[in-house]
Amino acid sequence: MQRKTAVVVGLGQLGRIFAGGLLRTGFTVVPVNRGDALSPIAARVPTPALVLVAVAEPDLPAVLAALPVSWRTCCALLQNELLPRDWRTHGVERPTVAVVWFEKKKGADAKPILPSPVFGPAAEILCGALTAIGLPARGIADEETLIYELARKNLYILATNIGGLKTGGNVGQLWRGHSALARAVASEVLDIQDWLTGRKNDREHLLHGLAEAIDADPDHLCTGRSAAQRLARNLHFADEAGIKAPTLRAIQQAAAAH
Repeated sequence: MQRKTAVVVGLGQLGRIFAGGLLRTGFTVVPVNRGDALSPIAARVPTPALVLVAVAEPDLPAVLAALPVSWRTCCALLQNELLPRDWRTHGVERPTVAVVWFEKKKGADAKPILPSPVFGPAAEILCGALTAIGLPARGIADEETLIYELARKNLYILATNIGGLKTGGNVGQLWRGHSALARAVASEVLDIQDWLTGRKNDREHLLHGLAEAIDADPDHLCTGRSAAQRLARNLHFADEAGIKAPTLRAIQQAAAAH
């Protein structure tokens, strides 16, 4: 194994942050830009300590499908809307997964909301990289906790993005000023998360975790440029699962009318 070498696939805002942390902790970082073929790089660096896939959510399936076999055992993922089905579909069985709880906007420093949980074989490497650049992180012990943390982040992203399409404003205003709407959206998002994970998740625990994240940064804006796409993607899942999701559908219809 090339013990102090890390490959970073995708050099957007998050990829650059993690690359900086890895460099700070003594790793040689091999960058992979959009459109670069993976196989020639894997031929040069066949057994890195880590291959961090930091591409955007829509690009993840194609990257995982093309991931060289020698990289599948040292793969790390950090996307939003991520669940075990996303990596297992592509034959990645035991990735390291970072649930990112910091915001990075162009031209501004990264802003932590909560410590970012990390699970998997390279958790120590990623926690060390984030800590080295002043971003709090914590290792988690088991896959059960990982599924909770992924579902909690998904709930936060989806409930605030989708609710915000209706209300605008920030997450604190959504959660406190539009409580009935926010909870209806959260409930339907959790219906979809249950179907995607193939299990009944602990809703009380997840809603408590959602409230904790909102309280940590109540001024965080609800929506970004991906909100409408997130809503459409989750309504596709609802259709596939036979979930009614009336609140989500009403929000989509109202947004389309404008």
